[in-house]
Amino acid sequence: MRLLLASSNAKKRRELETSLAGLGIEVVTPDDVDRLPEVEEDQPSFRGNAAKKAVSAARASGLWALADDSGLEVDALGGQPGVHSARFAGRHGDDAANNALLLERLAGLPPERRGASFVCALALARPDGTLALEVAGLARGRILEAPRGSRGFGYDPLFAFDEAGQRHAGRAFAELAPAEKAEVSHRGRALRKLAEALSSRDELPSRASSSS
Repeated sequence: MRLLLASSNAKKRRELETSLAGLGIEVVTPDDVDRLPEVEEDQPSFRGNAAKKAVSAARASGLWALADDSGLEVDALGGQPGVHSARFAGRHGDDAANNALLLERLAGLPPERRGASFVCALALARPDGTLALEVAGLARGRILEAPRGSRGFGYDPLFAFDEAGQRHAGRAFAELAPAEKAEVSHRGRALRKLAEALSSRDELPSRASSSS
């Protein structure tokens, strides 16, 4: 069974393939099918953007389609940057500028007021464009006063995982190896929920007939 990931991000594809290993699902991306239409991520929530992208990809391709939206919510900023995480400083994907602006906005705040969450929403759409499943993952932490670590991307150098009693608590996401990060990250948690659902619900791709 083929599942279209509505993203050409190679890292996301590898993460999805690892999570779904053994379920008999072939993960494909827009590079493997006809070009997908551009989707404006204009919804007010991660869930809304993920659903919009999944529905669009499914309708355009005629395949089961999965999409995600994720980002950082900072308590002291009222949940910002939220759905604007990738373009917090104005230009999409400028990690250095986004991190600099975040540090500027939180300057002078003590650790106890620097709480934050990484959130990942996943949406799975049927080939006809109706939604079949929505799951989400969340990781709690705090924003550091200076970056730590050289791995990861985005806000990873500034986000210290801080859930009491959990492995890797106190370490920045950018200090974790990929497998370590997957254990506790928002995306890793969402993907595990997805894999569990795909293996247990008859309608979903891993158990659907090849004609679905």
